[in-house]
Amino acid sequence: MSEELETAYRLKELFNQWFEKAKENGEQNLHQIKKELEAFYLEVEKAHIPEFQNAISTLKNWQIEILNSFAFGLSNGFVEGLNNLTKVIKRNAFGFRSFRRLRAKVLLTHQYKNIGNFIG
Repeated sequence: MSEELETAYRLKELFNQWFEKAKENGEQNLHQIKKELEAFYLEVEKAHIPEFQNAISTLKNWQIEILNSFAFGLSNGFVEGLNNLTKVIKRNAFGFRSFRRLRAKVLLTHQYKNIGNFIG
């Protein structure tokens, strides 16, 4: 195995450990979680792997939001799911000539999405 691949695997495992620890006690020890994340940044910078450095720059840009997700336990995943489903409906609705029909299809799909299709 190459040295770079070995280092990448070690960094991945280090991040996974940080993430699991942050999920468990992020609310109580937010400052400690932040320090450990910054220590992870240093490890990545020492490794000189460009892909990890790009990922770290993204984490740094969103660091406040990431840490807040551990502190408050909130996520916009539900809304993102609704947006994704709406985009799929829009993409498949190229035959609709009226916005009212597209809107009705979106609203009906979101309202009844958990019922499922049952025959019988």
